[in-house]
Amino acid sequence: MKVAERRREKEGKGSLAAAAAKYLLISYIATGAGLLLLALLLYKLGLTEKTVSLIIIFIYIGASFLGGFLMGKKQGSRKYLWGLLMGCAYFVLLLVISVAVNRQMGALPGSFWTTLALCAGGGMLGGMLS
Repeated sequence: MKVAERRREKEGKGSLAAAAAKYLLISYIATGAGLLLLALLLYKLGLTEKTVSLIIIFIYIGASFLGGFLMGKKQGSRKYLWGLLMGCAYFVLLLVISVAVNRQMGALPGSFWTTLALCAGGGMLGGMLS
């Protein structure tokens, strides 16, 4: 009996990690699609820098919302917590990619904490509404 229970626990953990990775990938695909659309709008409409920054914020929130929503649906309980974790994971991956591209961490910019709060909040909202 105990062997079967341990196997189910291991399978559950593996499937949870796989689901989280899958939903992060979906979130980043949504981010890529949003940024491509933004590039098209920028090309066609000549948007201002302030407008572009606002749209990028909405893309981050929307993508983390999507990841949190999907993870909340998967888990079924403590949805807000799973959504928050997905939003934070989205931000961490975003930070890693930014550092890899810029090749420096330096001092934390003021937008660091704002972006973290927006991604975490978007993920948590997605989890709550799932």
